[in-house]
Amino acid sequence: MDRNPSPPPPSRGEEGEEPAGGDCIGSTVYSKHWLFGVLSGLIQMVSPENSKSSSDDEEQQMELEEEMENEICRVWDMSMDEDVALFLQEFKAPDIFMGVLAKSKCPRLREICVGILGNMACFQEICVSISSDKNLGQVLLHCLYDSDPPTLLETSRLLLTCLSHSEVASVWVERIREYPAIYDSICFIMSSSTNVDLLVKVGEVVDKLFDLDEKLMLEWIRNGASQPPDQPQDDSEEQPVFRIVPCVLEAAKQVRSENLEGLDVYMHILQLLTTVDDGIQAIVQSPDTGKDTWNLLFDLVCHEFCQSDDPPIILQEQKTVLASVFSVLLAIYASRAEQEYLKTEKVDLPLIDSLIRVLQNMDHCQKKLENSGEPNTEGTEKSDLTQDDFHLKILKDISCEFLSNIFQALTKETVAQGLKEGQLSKQKCSSAFQNLLPFYSPVVEDFVKILREVDKAFAGDLEDHFPSLKVQT
Repeated sequence: MDRNPSPPPPSRGEEGEEPAGGDCIGSTVYSKHWLFGVLSGLIQMVSPENSKSSSDDEEQQMELEEEMENEICRVWDMSMDEDVALFLQEFKAPDIFMGVLAKSKCPRLREICVGILGNMACFQEICVSISSDKNLGQVLLHCLYDSDPPTLLETSRLLLTCLSHSEVASVWVERIREYPAIYDSICFIMSSSTNVDLLVKVGEVVDKLFDLDEKLMLEWIRNGASQPPDQPQDDSEEQPVFRIVPCVLEAAKQVRSENLEGLDVYMHILQLLTTVDDGIQAIVQSPDTGKDTWNLLFDLVCHEFCQSDDPPIILQEQKTVLASVFSVLLAIYASRAEQEYLKTEKVDLPLIDSLIRVLQNMDHCQKKLENSGEPNTEGTEKSDLTQDDFHLKILKDISCEFLSNIFQALTKETVAQGLKEGQLSKQKCSSAFQNLLPFYSPVVEDFVKILREVDKAFAGDLEDHFPSLKVQT
């Protein structure tokens, strides 16, 4: 299939003369006459006369003739041009596509029609028009119940485009709220699909929805909590009860090794969930869900991201996903859930090692920036920071808060083990103190007291490097 075709040839008159310039769409070389022909063909495909086919023709209805597929794919590619998109809007093409989506059983045709609408929605005027059509909105949302992954992908792309337009985002949020079954469809996709592209795009939709509307997020959190997970079903045919956190985790596991941006999206969804108490409870209240969440995220930070043999610059690529992962781990850790997976002797030292390594890499990147002669953004206003600087600052703040929480929970035995195994070496403790002071002075002072009990000479060396601790202790 030629997905980047040449423009359709300009139409000629009956005697083969060149067409007048008025046949071109806007400033393009695309032919209005040709486009009319393709759209007319679409209308005929879903007309009542063609719809009344016998059951013998059902298989044919699932197929799209090659010539028609080639032509409608050309329209799909052309619709990325604003002049073409505006012309399609003027010609009432969205109504034609709505008819196709409402009547056609052909997956490929449905995918292409939603894809064209998705391209058209990239332009604000058209996005507002599409979004204001309640019937079209209803038909498009029903496409989320489709079983065809390419159609689901294009539907998700269209929804994300509309949700990204501030002028119409609230319209779509309210429509989604009106259709509770959309929650089940999205959860089903996240929990069962192996199509990474689809999972990433659905994740982006969920992430955008939660970011836009906390009320909807709370509703989706509570949907799965309305029935305990172990409660038996009275009717064996009843649909499964989806819970948002396990579905998000399953999708994250699926995209983990293939798409860092997709993993970033799902980690941010989890982070958004932890911004409300119901979301934290949805994670930690069920022992299995809490353990699965902790194990996945713990494995990411301890064995995958920002490892000792990675160059420090890797932090630039991983900064947003690390911030989300640490934020969720911190929320679980601070919840004080009495679970085996949170036993301090098993998790504290590996987490300290990861957090300090992240802070060391940040310090390395900062020094490299200073040595390059570029302006230092430390201490500047938030509005003056570049986006990269801002994300690094968020990561640093979360890392320091998490590290301070762990330091407060350390026992003398764990500190002794950390000194022996190297997680609490002099270099690492110095890096931690440089980042924690002065904001977490009381925490550092208490930690030094424990150090002094375990190894007085080691604690003394650190106090020599940080005189403020010596004075205050």
